[in-house]
Amino acid sequence: MYFYVYIVCSRRNGTLYTGHTDDIVRRTWQHREHILPGFASKHHCTRLVWYELHDTRETAFTRERQIKEWKRAWKLELIESANPQWNDLYEELINWVPVPAFSSAHPGESREPGPTEPTPCPGPRLSPG
Repeated sequence: MYFYVYIVCSRRNGTLYTGHTDDIVRRTWQHREHILPGFASKHHCTRLVWYELHDTRETAFTRERQIKEWKRAWKLELIESANPQWNDLYEELINWVPVPAFSSAHPGESREPGPTEPTPCPGPRLSPG
């Protein structure tokens, strides 16, 4: 299981919300549909523009808290370094189809391992204190 830190926004250079989850597709859908009341819903933060994977809930939580302390300019640079067009990454996630590590191919057919997780946005190039 992976854990994710993510940023959703209202529009390019609009309101930003940083969170963490163990189900990025479900959580982004909740933001898009305004399922849960709160800051993101109130400010219409529905576009997933950045995320990264973590191995543990604790590291994801720590990273979320770190990013929430950052200046806005650092968050914008983080987003733009990985997603310069501010594309909504939710569409990529819902169209991603996992491929088993080893298929049930018949003998003689390819059994090459396939991807097991979506490719995350690269981490930040900044090291703000």
